[in-house]
Amino acid sequence: MMRKYKDLFVGGRWRPPSAEATIEVISPHSEDLIARVAAPAAADIDEAVTAARAAFDAGPWPRLPPAERARIIRDLARRYEERVDEIARLVTAEMGAPITFSRSAHARLPGVMMRALADLAETYPWQETRPGYYGSGILVRSVPVGVVGAVTPWNMPMLMVVAKLAPALLTGCTVVLKPAPETPLDAYLMAELVEQSEIPPGVVSILPGDRAIGEYLVAHPGIDKVSFTGSTAAGRKVAAACGTALKRVGLELGGKSAVVVLDDADPGAVAAGVQVAGLMNSGQACVAQTRILLPRRRAPEFVDALAAMVDGLVVGDPFDEKTHIGPMVSARQRERVRGYIERGIGEGARIVTGGAGPPAGTDSGWYVRPTLFSDVDSAMGIAQEEIFGPVLTVLEYVDIDDAVRLADDTAYGLSGSVWTPDIDRGLAVAARIRAGTFGINQAYSMDPHAPFGGVKASGIGREFGREGLAQYLETQAISGLGP
Repeated sequence: MMRKYKDLFVGGRWRPPSAEATIEVISPHSEDLIARVAAPAAADIDEAVTAARAAFDAGPWPRLPPAERARIIRDLARRYEERVDEIARLVTAEMGAPITFSRSAHARLPGVMMRALADLAETYPWQETRPGYYGSGILVRSVPVGVVGAVTPWNMPMLMVVAKLAPALLTGCTVVLKPAPETPLDAYLMAELVEQSEIPPGVVSILPGDRAIGEYLVAHPGIDKVSFTGSTAAGRKVAAACGTALKRVGLELGGKSAVVVLDDADPGAVAAGVQVAGLMNSGQACVAQTRILLPRRRAPEFVDALAAMVDGLVVGDPFDEKTHIGPMVSARQRERVRGYIERGIGEGARIVTGGAGPPAGTDSGWYVRPTLFSDVDSAMGIAQEEIFGPVLTVLEYVDIDDAVRLADDTAYGLSGSVWTPDIDRGLAVAARIRAGTFGINQAYSMDPHAPFGGVKASGIGREFGREGLAQYLETQAISGLGP
Protein backbone atom coordinates (compact mmCIF):
# COMPACT_ATOMS: atom_id res chain seq x y z
CA MET A 1 0.00 0.00 0.00
CA MET A 2 1.36 3.40 -0.96
CA ARG A 3 2.26 5.66 1.95
CA LYS A 4 1.27 9.33 2.05
CA TYR A 5 2.43 12.15 4.29
CA LYS A 6 0.41 15.29 3.59
CA ASP A 7 1.92 17.35 6.42
CA LEU A 8 5.37 18.57 7.44
CA PHE A 9 6.99 18.16 10.87
CA VAL A 10 7.81 21.72 11.89
CA GLY A 11 8.85 22.68 15.40
CA GLY A 12 7.73 19.37 16.85
CA ARG A 13 4.25 19.46 15.32
CA TRP A 14 2.64 18.29 12.08
CA ARG A 15 1.16 21.01 9.93
CA PRO A 16 0.21 21.53 6.27
CA PRO A 17 3.00 22.65 3.91
CA SER A 18 3.07 26.19 2.57
CA ALA A 19 3.04 24.93 -1.04
CA GLU A 20 1.50 22.00 -2.90
CA ALA A 21 4.70 20.34 -4.18
CA THR A 22 5.33 16.70 -3.30
CA ILE A 23 8.19 14.20 -3.31
CA GLU A 24 7.60 10.86 -4.99
CA VAL A 25 9.43 7.81 -3.64
CA ILE A 26 10.12 5.12 -6.25
CA SER A 27 11.07 1.53 -5.37
CA PRO A 28 14.59 0.82 -6.67
CA HIS A 29 13.57 -2.84 -7.07
CA SER A 30 10.19 -2.67 -8.82
CA GLU A 31 10.36 0.94 -10.08
CA ASP A 32 6.84 1.42 -8.70
CA LEU A 33 5.64 4.52 -6.86
CA ILE A 34 5.57 3.54 -3.17
CA ALA A 35 5.08 6.87 -1.41
CA ARG A 36 4.23 10.51 -1.87
CA VAL A 37 5.16 13.07 0.79
CA ALA A 38 4.84 16.81 1.19
CA ALA A 39 7.80 18.83 -0.05
CA PRO A 40 8.92 21.88 1.95
CA ALA A 41 9.36 25.35 0.50
CA ALA A 42 11.58 28.16 1.75
CA ALA A 43 8.76 29.47 3.94
CA ASP A 44 8.62 26.12 5.77
CA ILE A 45 12.36 26.28 6.45
CA ASP A 46 11.93 29.82 7.75
CA GLU A 47 9.23 28.66 10.16
CA ALA A 48 11.32 25.72 11.33
CA VAL A 49 14.38 27.89 11.96
CA THR A 50 12.26 30.48 13.80
CA ALA A 51 10.88 27.74 16.04
CA ALA A 52 14.34 26.32 16.68
CA ARG A 53 15.72 29.80 17.39
CA ALA A 54 13.01 30.51 19.95
CA ALA A 55 13.42 27.09 21.56
CA PHE A 56 17.16 27.66 21.90
CA ASP A 57 17.12 31.28 22.99
CA ALA A 58 14.24 31.09 25.47
CA GLY A 59 13.11 27.47 25.81
CA PRO A 60 13.94 24.89 28.46
CA TRP A 61 15.94 22.41 26.35
CA PRO A 62 19.42 24.06 26.44
CA ARG A 63 18.95 24.76 30.15
CA LEU A 64 18.12 21.23 31.25
CA PRO A 65 20.83 19.33 33.15
CA PRO A 66 22.77 17.07 30.75
CA ALA A 67 21.56 14.01 32.67
CA GLU A 68 17.94 14.99 32.03
CA ARG A 69 18.55 15.39 28.31
CA ALA A 70 20.28 12.00 28.33
CA ARG A 71 17.25 10.44 30.02
CA ILE A 72 14.95 11.82 27.34
CA ILE A 73 17.17 10.56 24.52
CA ARG A 74 17.26 7.10 26.13
CA ASP A 75 13.47 7.17 26.16
CA LEU A 76 13.54 8.13 22.48
CA ALA A 77 15.84 5.15 21.88
CA ARG A 78 13.35 2.88 23.65
CA ARG A 79 10.53 4.08 21.46
CA TYR A 80 12.75 3.66 18.42
CA GLU A 81 13.71 0.10 19.31
CA GLU A 82 10.06 -0.91 19.49
CA ARG A 83 9.81 -0.22 15.74
CA VAL A 84 13.11 -1.54 14.37
CA ASP A 85 11.47 -4.16 12.16
CA GLU A 86 9.31 -1.48 10.56
CA ILE A 87 12.34 0.77 10.11
CA ALA A 88 14.33 -1.99 8.41
CA ARG A 89 11.53 -2.62 5.94
CA LEU A 90 11.07 1.09 5.25
CA VAL A 91 14.75 1.60 4.41
CA THR A 92 14.83 -1.48 2.19
CA ALA A 93 11.71 -0.29 0.39
CA GLU A 94 12.88 3.28 -0.20
CA MET A 95 16.57 2.79 -1.06
CA GLY A 96 16.97 -0.92 -1.85
CA ALA A 97 19.36 -2.06 0.85
CA PRO A 98 19.33 -5.85 1.39
CA ILE A 99 16.98 -6.57 4.28
CA THR A 100 19.68 -8.32 6.29
CA PHE A 101 21.83 -5.19 6.14
CA SER A 102 18.83 -2.98 6.89
CA ARG A 103 18.14 -4.91 10.08
CA SER A 104 21.71 -4.83 11.36
CA ALA A 105 22.96 -1.40 10.29
CA HIS A 106 20.08 0.79 9.13
CA ALA A 107 17.65 -0.23 11.89
CA ARG A 108 19.38 -1.63 14.99
CA LEU A 109 22.57 0.41 15.08
CA PRO A 110 20.87 3.83 15.52
CA GLY A 111 19.25 2.72 18.78
CA VAL A 112 22.62 1.53 20.08
CA MET A 113 24.12 4.87 19.06
CA MET A 114 21.48 6.89 20.93
CA ARG A 115 22.01 4.96 24.15
CA ALA A 116 25.81 5.06 23.93
CA LEU A 117 25.90 8.78 23.21
CA ALA A 118 23.51 9.42 26.10
CA ASP A 119 25.95 7.58 28.38
CA LEU A 120 28.83 9.71 27.08
CA ALA A 121 26.85 12.91 27.64
CA GLU A 122 26.38 12.05 31.32
CA THR A 123 30.13 11.70 31.83
CA TYR A 124 31.23 14.54 29.55
CA PRO A 125 33.40 17.20 31.28
CA TRP A 126 30.91 20.04 30.88
CA GLN A 127 32.97 22.42 32.96
CA GLU A 128 36.21 22.62 34.89
CA THR A 129 37.96 25.13 37.12
CA ARG A 130 41.63 25.67 36.43
CA PRO A 131 44.21 28.00 37.95
CA GLY A 132 44.88 31.07 35.84
CA TYR A 133 48.37 32.18 34.95
CA TYR A 134 47.90 35.41 36.92
CA GLY A 135 46.69 33.70 40.08
CA SER A 136 42.89 33.87 39.91
CA GLY A 137 40.72 30.89 39.03
CA ILE A 138 39.16 30.35 35.59
CA LEU A 139 35.95 28.48 34.89
CA VAL A 140 35.91 26.79 31.47
CA ARG A 141 32.44 25.75 30.28
CA SER A 142 31.19 23.77 27.29
CA VAL A 143 27.96 25.32 26.03
CA PRO A 144 25.69 24.36 23.09
CA VAL A 145 26.55 25.93 19.77
CA GLY A 146 22.95 26.93 19.03
CA VAL A 147 20.60 26.09 16.16
CA VAL A 148 21.90 23.26 13.98
CA GLY A 149 21.05 22.76 10.32
CA ALA A 150 21.61 19.07 9.58
CA VAL A 151 21.66 17.61 6.07
CA THR A 152 21.69 13.81 5.72
CA PRO A 153 22.18 11.49 2.71
CA TRP A 154 20.11 8.67 1.23
CA ASN A 155 22.61 5.83 1.57
CA MET A 156 22.58 5.39 5.36
CA PRO A 157 19.46 7.41 6.08
CA MET A 158 18.38 6.60 9.63
CA LEU A 159 21.91 6.14 10.93
CA MET A 160 22.93 9.57 9.68
CA VAL A 161 19.75 11.13 11.08
CA VAL A 162 20.67 9.76 14.51
CA ALA A 163 24.36 10.63 14.06
CA LYS A 164 23.39 14.30 13.89
CA LEU A 165 20.18 14.49 15.89
CA ALA A 166 21.36 12.64 19.02
CA PRO A 167 24.60 14.54 19.77
CA ALA A 168 23.04 17.88 18.88
CA LEU A 169 20.14 17.29 21.27
CA LEU A 170 22.32 15.83 24.02
CA THR A 171 24.47 18.97 24.02
CA GLY A 172 21.44 21.26 24.25
CA CYS A 173 21.17 22.39 20.63
CA THR A 174 17.97 22.67 18.60
CA VAL A 175 17.82 21.09 15.15
CA VAL A 176 16.34 21.60 11.70
CA LEU A 177 17.00 18.35 9.83
CA LYS A 178 16.80 17.96 6.04
CA PRO A 179 16.90 14.29 4.99
CA ALA A 180 17.43 13.30 1.35
CA PRO A 181 14.34 13.27 -0.91
CA GLU A 182 15.09 9.67 -1.93
CA THR A 183 14.60 8.44 1.65
CA PRO A 184 11.97 10.48 3.50
CA LEU A 185 10.01 7.58 5.00
CA ASP A 186 12.37 6.56 7.80
CA ALA A 187 12.90 10.26 8.60
CA TYR A 188 9.16 10.76 9.04
CA LEU A 189 9.03 7.74 11.31
CA MET A 190 11.67 9.45 13.44
CA ALA A 191 9.49 12.57 13.43
CA GLU A 192 6.62 10.50 14.81
CA LEU A 193 8.87 9.26 17.60
CA VAL A 194 10.10 12.77 18.42
CA GLU A 195 6.48 13.95 18.63
CA GLN A 196 5.71 11.17 21.13
CA SER A 197 8.82 11.89 23.22
CA GLU A 198 9.46 14.48 25.94
CA ILE A 199 11.47 16.72 23.60
CA PRO A 200 9.84 20.18 23.90
CA PRO A 201 8.07 21.95 21.03
CA GLY A 202 10.31 23.87 18.65
CA VAL A 203 13.42 21.81 19.33
CA VAL A 204 13.23 19.50 16.29
CA SER A 205 11.96 19.95 12.75
CA ILE A 206 12.35 17.26 10.06
CA LEU A 207 11.84 18.41 6.46
CA PRO A 208 12.94 16.08 3.63
CA GLY A 209 13.77 18.17 0.59
CA ASP A 210 15.84 18.60 -2.54
CA ARG A 211 19.19 20.27 -3.06
CA ALA A 212 17.71 23.75 -3.32
CA ILE A 213 16.04 23.37 0.08
CA GLY A 214 19.32 22.12 1.53
CA GLU A 215 21.17 25.13 0.16
CA TYR A 216 18.54 27.46 1.60
CA LEU A 217 18.87 25.83 5.02
CA VAL A 218 22.67 25.98 4.97
CA ALA A 219 22.64 29.69 4.08
CA HIS A 220 19.87 30.63 6.52
CA PRO A 221 21.01 33.41 8.89
CA GLY A 222 19.24 31.73 11.83
CA ILE A 223 21.50 28.66 11.66
CA ASP A 224 24.57 28.64 13.92
CA LYS A 225 26.14 25.37 12.77
CA VAL A 226 25.76 23.11 9.75
CA SER A 227 26.35 19.38 9.91
CA PHE A 228 26.48 17.87 6.42
CA THR A 229 26.98 14.36 5.10
CA GLY A 230 27.21 13.91 1.34
CA SER A 231 29.51 14.15 -1.62
CA THR A 232 32.81 16.00 -1.52
CA ALA A 233 31.67 18.31 -4.33
CA ALA A 234 28.58 19.33 -2.37
CA GLY A 235 30.63 19.56 0.82
CA ARG A 236 32.90 22.15 -0.74
CA LYS A 237 29.86 24.33 -1.50
CA VAL A 238 28.58 23.93 2.04
CA ALA A 239 32.00 24.84 3.45
CA ALA A 240 32.16 27.94 1.26
CA ALA A 241 28.72 29.10 2.36
CA CYS A 242 29.55 28.54 6.02
CA GLY A 243 32.90 30.26 5.64
CA THR A 244 31.25 33.36 4.22
CA ALA A 245 28.82 33.50 7.14
CA LEU A 246 31.40 32.36 9.73
CA LYS A 247 29.17 29.46 10.77
CA ARG A 248 30.51 26.36 12.45
CA VAL A 249 30.52 23.43 10.05
CA GLY A 250 31.05 19.67 10.16
CA LEU A 251 31.49 17.71 6.93
CA GLU A 252 31.43 13.95 6.46
CA LEU A 253 32.19 13.46 2.80
CA GLY A 254 33.39 10.90 0.26
CA GLY A 255 35.97 8.16 0.35
CA LYS A 256 38.07 5.86 -1.80
CA SER A 257 39.45 3.66 0.90
CA ALA A 258 42.05 0.90 0.67
CA VAL A 259 42.30 -2.65 1.97
CA VAL A 260 46.02 -3.23 2.54
CA VAL A 261 46.71 -6.97 2.37
CA LEU A 262 50.06 -8.02 3.81
CA ASP A 263 51.95 -11.03 2.49
CA ASP A 264 51.12 -13.22 5.50
CA ALA A 265 47.31 -12.77 5.22
CA ASP A 266 44.88 -15.58 4.44
CA PRO A 267 43.12 -15.19 1.04
CA GLY A 268 39.81 -16.60 2.28
CA ALA A 269 39.72 -14.29 5.27
CA VAL A 270 40.57 -11.30 3.08
CA ALA A 271 37.82 -12.14 0.59
CA ALA A 272 35.25 -12.50 3.38
CA GLY A 273 36.40 -9.21 4.86
CA VAL A 274 36.22 -7.39 1.53
CA GLN A 275 32.64 -8.58 1.07
CA VAL A 276 31.77 -6.49 4.12
CA ALA A 277 34.33 -3.70 3.80
CA GLY A 278 33.88 -3.06 0.10
CA LEU A 279 30.36 -4.21 -0.71
CA MET A 280 28.26 -3.38 2.35
CA ASN A 281 24.98 -1.67 1.44
CA SER A 282 25.51 -2.84 -2.18
CA GLY A 283 28.66 -0.72 -2.29
CA GLN A 284 26.73 2.48 -1.59
CA ALA A 285 28.78 3.58 1.42
CA CYS A 286 31.26 6.39 1.89
CA VAL A 287 33.42 4.08 4.01
CA ALA A 288 33.48 1.34 1.33
CA GLN A 289 36.99 -0.05 0.99
CA THR A 290 37.05 -0.77 -2.73
CA ARG A 291 40.78 -0.46 -3.51
CA ILE A 292 42.38 -3.82 -2.73
CA LEU A 293 46.17 -3.56 -2.42
CA LEU A 294 47.85 -6.96 -2.89
CA PRO A 295 51.49 -8.05 -2.54
CA ARG A 296 52.65 -8.75 -6.09
CA ARG A 297 54.12 -12.19 -5.45
CA ARG A 298 50.87 -13.52 -3.97
CA ALA A 299 48.40 -11.47 -6.00
CA PRO A 300 47.00 -14.34 -8.16
CA GLU A 301 45.78 -16.40 -5.21
CA PHE A 302 44.14 -13.38 -3.57
CA VAL A 303 42.48 -12.41 -6.87
CA ASP A 304 41.12 -15.96 -7.21
CA ALA A 305 39.64 -15.79 -3.70
CA LEU A 306 38.11 -12.36 -4.37
CA ALA A 307 36.64 -13.53 -7.68
CA ALA A 308 35.07 -16.58 -6.02
CA MET A 309 33.52 -14.31 -3.39
CA VAL A 310 32.11 -11.88 -5.97
CA ASP A 311 30.77 -14.71 -8.15
CA GLY A 312 28.97 -16.15 -5.12
CA LEU A 313 27.03 -12.98 -4.35
CA VAL A 314 23.27 -13.12 -4.80
CA VAL A 315 21.91 -10.08 -6.66
CA GLY A 316 18.19 -9.37 -6.62
CA ASP A 317 15.12 -8.58 -4.56
CA PRO A 318 16.34 -6.73 -1.46
CA PHE A 319 13.56 -8.26 0.64
CA ASP A 320 14.89 -11.77 -0.07
CA GLU A 321 16.88 -12.99 2.94
CA LYS A 322 19.48 -14.55 0.61
CA THR A 323 20.26 -11.33 -1.27
CA HIS A 324 23.72 -9.80 -0.85
CA ILE A 325 23.51 -6.99 -3.43
CA GLY A 326 20.35 -4.98 -3.94
CA PRO A 327 19.59 -2.29 -6.53
CA MET A 328 21.19 1.12 -6.74
CA VAL A 329 19.05 3.85 -5.21
CA SER A 330 18.09 5.40 -8.56
CA ALA A 331 18.34 4.95 -12.31
CA ARG A 332 20.85 7.80 -12.35
CA GLN A 333 23.06 6.04 -9.81
CA ARG A 334 22.86 2.78 -11.77
CA GLU A 335 24.01 4.54 -14.94
CA ARG A 336 26.80 6.26 -13.04
CA VAL A 337 28.16 2.94 -11.75
CA ARG A 338 27.82 1.22 -15.12
CA GLY A 339 29.61 4.18 -16.67
CA TYR A 340 32.57 3.64 -14.35
CA ILE A 341 32.72 -0.04 -15.30
CA GLU A 342 32.86 0.90 -18.99
CA ARG A 343 35.44 3.55 -18.18
CA GLY A 344 37.63 1.01 -16.39
CA ILE A 345 37.58 -1.23 -19.45
CA GLY A 346 38.51 1.73 -21.62
CA GLU A 347 41.38 2.64 -19.31
CA GLY A 348 42.89 -0.81 -19.74
CA ALA A 349 41.89 -2.55 -16.53
CA ARG A 350 40.90 -6.22 -16.78
CA ILE A 351 37.50 -7.45 -15.64
CA VAL A 352 38.01 -10.59 -13.60
CA THR A 353 34.27 -11.02 -13.07
CA GLY A 354 31.19 -8.87 -13.59
CA GLY A 355 30.70 -6.21 -16.22
CA ALA A 356 28.52 -3.31 -17.29
CA GLY A 357 25.53 -5.38 -18.42
CA PRO A 358 22.49 -6.03 -16.19
CA PRO A 359 22.64 -8.96 -13.76
CA ALA A 360 20.78 -12.09 -14.76
CA GLY A 361 17.19 -12.32 -13.56
CA THR A 362 16.67 -8.59 -13.00
CA ASP A 363 13.98 -7.59 -15.50
CA SER A 364 13.14 -4.46 -13.51
CA GLY A 365 14.99 -2.39 -10.96
CA TRP A 366 18.21 -0.40 -10.92
CA TYR A 367 20.69 -3.25 -10.64
CA VAL A 368 24.43 -3.47 -11.35
CA ARG A 369 26.55 -6.61 -11.68
CA PRO A 370 29.15 -6.82 -8.88
CA THR A 371 32.46 -6.31 -10.67
CA LEU A 372 36.09 -7.03 -9.85
CA PHE A 373 38.89 -5.32 -11.79
CA SER A 374 42.55 -6.34 -11.80
CA ASP A 375 45.55 -4.83 -13.63
CA VAL A 376 44.52 -1.45 -12.24
CA ASP A 377 46.91 1.48 -12.25
CA SER A 378 46.54 4.01 -9.45
CA ALA A 379 46.12 6.84 -11.96
CA MET A 380 42.95 5.31 -13.46
CA GLY A 381 39.61 6.92 -12.72
CA ILE A 382 38.25 3.69 -11.22
CA ALA A 383 41.10 3.82 -8.68
CA GLN A 384 40.78 7.50 -7.87
CA GLU A 385 37.09 8.43 -7.93
CA GLU A 386 34.27 7.38 -5.63
CA ILE A 387 32.03 5.02 -7.62
CA PHE A 388 29.43 4.29 -4.93
CA GLY A 389 28.47 0.86 -6.20
CA PRO A 390 29.59 -2.79 -6.13
CA VAL A 391 32.89 -2.30 -7.98
CA LEU A 392 36.25 -3.48 -6.60
CA THR A 393 39.69 -2.62 -7.96
CA VAL A 394 42.89 -4.61 -7.37
CA LEU A 395 46.25 -2.82 -7.32
CA GLU A 396 49.56 -4.60 -6.74
CA TYR A 397 52.46 -3.32 -4.63
CA VAL A 398 56.10 -4.38 -4.35
CA ASP A 399 56.83 -3.62 -0.67
CA ILE A 400 55.29 -1.96 2.40
CA ASP A 401 56.48 1.51 1.41
CA ASP A 402 54.79 1.06 -1.96
CA ALA A 403 51.60 -0.17 -0.27
CA VAL A 404 51.46 2.90 1.99
CA ARG A 405 52.09 5.16 -1.01
CA LEU A 406 49.23 3.56 -2.94
CA ALA A 407 46.88 3.67 0.05
CA ASP A 408 47.42 7.42 0.35
CA ASP A 409 47.40 8.05 -3.42
CA THR A 410 43.90 9.58 -3.57
CA ALA A 411 42.32 12.85 -2.56
CA TYR A 412 40.41 11.04 0.21
CA GLY A 413 41.21 9.82 3.71
CA LEU A 414 38.10 8.40 5.31
CA SER A 415 38.55 4.70 6.05
CA GLY A 416 40.78 1.69 5.44
CA SER A 417 42.02 -1.59 6.82
CA VAL A 418 45.10 -3.81 6.96
CA TRP A 419 45.03 -7.62 6.93
CA THR A 420 47.71 -9.68 8.67
CA PRO A 421 47.90 -12.20 11.53
CA ASP A 422 50.66 -10.05 13.03
CA ILE A 423 48.87 -7.27 14.92
CA ASP A 424 52.07 -5.32 15.49
CA ARG A 425 52.74 -5.28 11.71
CA GLY A 426 49.18 -4.14 11.19
CA LEU A 427 49.48 -1.32 13.70
CA ALA A 428 52.72 -0.16 12.09
CA VAL A 429 51.05 0.06 8.69
CA ALA A 430 47.90 1.72 10.07
CA ALA A 431 49.98 4.41 11.76
CA ARG A 432 51.51 5.40 8.42
CA ILE A 433 48.29 5.84 6.45
CA ARG A 434 46.33 9.11 6.41
CA ALA A 435 42.81 7.97 7.23
CA GLY A 436 40.45 9.08 9.97
CA THR A 437 39.18 5.57 10.68
CA PHE A 438 40.97 2.25 10.26
CA GLY A 439 40.57 -1.44 11.03
CA ILE A 440 42.97 -4.31 11.59
CA ASN A 441 41.61 -7.56 10.11
CA GLN A 442 38.17 -5.98 9.89
CA ALA A 443 36.31 -3.22 8.18
CA TYR A 444 36.12 -0.19 10.41
CA SER A 445 33.36 -0.93 12.90
CA MET A 446 31.19 2.08 13.70
CA ASP A 447 31.67 1.90 17.45
CA PRO A 448 29.68 4.69 19.13
CA HIS A 449 32.61 5.43 21.44
CA ALA A 450 35.03 5.87 18.51
CA PRO A 451 35.18 9.19 16.66
CA PHE A 452 34.23 8.80 13.00
CA GLY A 453 35.35 11.05 10.16
CA GLY A 454 38.04 11.66 7.61
CA VAL A 455 40.98 13.78 6.53
CA LYS A 456 41.82 15.49 3.25
CA ALA A 457 38.79 15.59 0.92
CA SER A 458 36.85 13.23 3.18
CA GLY A 459 35.71 15.97 5.50
CA ILE A 460 36.10 18.16 8.55
CA GLY A 461 35.24 17.17 12.11
CA ARG A 462 34.10 13.94 13.75
CA GLU A 463 30.90 12.15 14.66
CA PHE A 464 30.34 9.76 17.59
CA GLY A 465 32.46 9.47 20.71
CA ARG A 466 33.23 12.42 22.96
CA GLU A 467 34.73 14.11 19.94
CA GLY A 468 31.35 13.95 18.22
CA LEU A 469 29.63 15.66 21.14
CA ALA A 470 32.29 18.38 21.11
CA GLN A 471 31.36 19.31 17.52
CA TYR A 472 28.11 20.79 18.88
CA LEU A 473 29.70 22.78 21.70
CA GLU A 474 31.38 26.14 22.13
CA THR A 475 33.91 26.92 24.88
CA GLN A 476 33.33 29.77 27.32
CA ALA A 477 36.00 30.98 29.75
CA ILE A 478 35.00 32.93 32.88
CA SER A 479 37.79 34.58 34.88
CA GLY A 480 37.93 36.48 38.14
CA LEU A 481 36.93 33.63 40.45
CA GLY A 482 39.42 34.66 43.08
CA PRO A 483 42.73 33.10 44.14
